[in-house]
Amino acid sequence: MTIDEFRGVYPAMCTPFHEDDSIDFETLRADARRLVDAGVDGLVPVGSTGESATLSHDEHIEVVECVVGEVGDEVPIIAGSGSNNTREALDLSQRSADAGADGLLLISPYYNKPEPAGFVEHYRTIADAVDLPQIVYNVPSRTGRNILPDTAVELASHPNIQGYKAASGDLNQISEVVERTRDEDFQVLSGDDGLTLPVISVGGTGTISVAANIEPAQTVAMVHAALNGDYERARELHHRLAPLFRQLFVETNPIPVKEAMGIRGYSEPHLRLPLTRLSEEHVADLERVLDDLEQERVAAEADQ
Repeated sequence: MTIDEFRGVYPAMCTPFHEDDSIDFETLRADARRLVDAGVDGLVPVGSTGESATLSHDEHIEVVECVVGEVGDEVPIIAGSGSNNTREALDLSQRSADAGADGLLLISPYYNKPEPAGFVEHYRTIADAVDLPQIVYNVPSRTGRNILPDTAVELASHPNIQGYKAASGDLNQISEVVERTRDEDFQVLSGDDGLTLPVISVGGTGTISVAANIEPAQTVAMVHAALNGDYERARELHHRLAPLFRQLFVETNPIPVKEAMGIRGYSEPHLRLPLTRLSEEHVADLERVLDDLEQERVAAEADQ
């Protein structure tokens, strides 16, 4: 499927596991179907939320193939294919393309802590070799390095580098990236649910969202309202979803969202080590937030 632009809501999908750590492909297919039926604009399997760090390369591609096979003719599939090893990221990117992915999401090299020139060479190496639209993913809290605006602007000049997932938490920096790439075929997406509305307000085009796994329809409604200029409606939905945004990050992602998936009955909340189940002290608060959202939905449906 051709991607004209990265616009709207792209859930960062969870990877469901059985208790023996094997991938639950039946549940993965059902989850992809549930999200597409809720109106999302695309899907992002095997990113950080999909526990890509604990998947083998073969498993990584099997997940991409599964999601593409279920809904790949309906929405774009953006495969996470990054690594701190450029050769490894290139291999994963090529294999993801062969598996049918429509685009790639590439986390910035972590642990190595490259300089700006290293970021540019890393991303350009992959973009030169794999002819798919690619999103640069900046998440300094995980990687230990911040992709600064000068670097983002330089990368935006490459025809295959068409997006920037912004998860720095710095709205001034995100705004500068938008400002300085407006004349390029380049979109800035929020990587932080709590900042999605502010990011769109300064020119962002959507979100790669954790919360959309749990509340896809409401996240889509919020984002599309903002993109269409209906900020009153978007703010209403933002504040309705804000307690969920906060609860999904009380511990390391994807621990809380996997617990929420379990509470909602979408999948088992099993994670691969070294990640563990959500602490009991946070479970009750998460259950309360999910219950409140469910009650609001029932009340809204009753009023229609």
